[in-house]
Amino acid sequence: MSYSLADINGLFAQPFNDLLFQAHTVHRRHFDPNAVQVSTLLSIKTGGCSEDCGYCSQSARHHTGLESQTLMQLDAVLDAARAAQARGATRFCMGAAWRGPKDKDLAPVLDMVRAVKALGLETCATLGMLRDGQAEQLANAGLDYYNHNLDTAPEFYGEVIHTHSFDDRLDTLGKVRDAGLKVCCGGIVGLGEARASRAGLIAQLAALDPPPESVPINLLVRIPGTPLSDIPALDPIEFVRTVAVARICLPTSMVRLSAGRQEMPEYLQALCFFAGANSIFYGDKLLTTPNPDTDRDRALFEKLGLHPLEPGGAGETPRAVNVRSVL
Repeated sequence: MSYSLADINGLFAQPFNDLLFQAHTVHRRHFDPNAVQVSTLLSIKTGGCSEDCGYCSQSARHHTGLESQTLMQLDAVLDAARAAQARGATRFCMGAAWRGPKDKDLAPVLDMVRAVKALGLETCATLGMLRDGQAEQLANAGLDYYNHNLDTAPEFYGEVIHTHSFDDRLDTLGKVRDAGLKVCCGGIVGLGEARASRAGLIAQLAALDPPPESVPINLLVRIPGTPLSDIPALDPIEFVRTVAVARICLPTSMVRLSAGRQEMPEYLQALCFFAGANSIFYGDKLLTTPNPDTDRDRALFEKLGLHPLEPGGAGETPRAVNVRSVL
């Protein structure tokens, strides 16, 4: 079923219990309601980015105190991947703070993708905007997913980012699809946008053909030194509504609780899982911002009766694994 923008606004406006019931029903129709996919995210090149994204600590235009780091060595990336796998992660995501990679930048990343893939992990990369032919190189190296978020609705985009356009993001997503890669694409809420822009973001995600296999829903982490550091916090119930509407409109996508989880109490995460979130980043850091440590996530999974997923084969639904054996 396709949803118009009016439909999506109508979903947001429903009574909370009705919205959650609908979202949970959709979730159960397509997924094991007690299974959560677990990924780990590593910053392989930190800081010094030329772009001006208003939420980002890694922009060279913002004074956040972040120390820039050059591209990591392959051995160090592999050590991090092995550690993530030992803790139960099934997907390893590598992020680099670039506007987009030059060919000389991409070559060592391709080696990283091959080596991580050889460990038996799913691979994901987020490297910024791609040039012609680069998505194909990543696919040939064994990359499974490419992450490139839309961030927010097109009508609000210019309030947050000025150095590249919404259409630039769509162009990279087209290159990723054309190369046969799976798409990881979501956005950030709590940027100061109105509910209508949250609805507009979900409408854009649902209109991608096919829709993204993975949809990260990020709650803004207000980082001192960024232009959005003083934005009022989004109401927690509104965040749950956003997750629920995303689940209804993207019924077969993995919906990931991403940035901002460090500040979420257990009850809020539990509501998000009930509303259809079924993926998290696992490990104490997301690129440069804090994330719940593994002991905290292990305790929450056991309290809620959740279990992580192991990756299935091509076209298969991931299989549940015992939480006690891997977390």
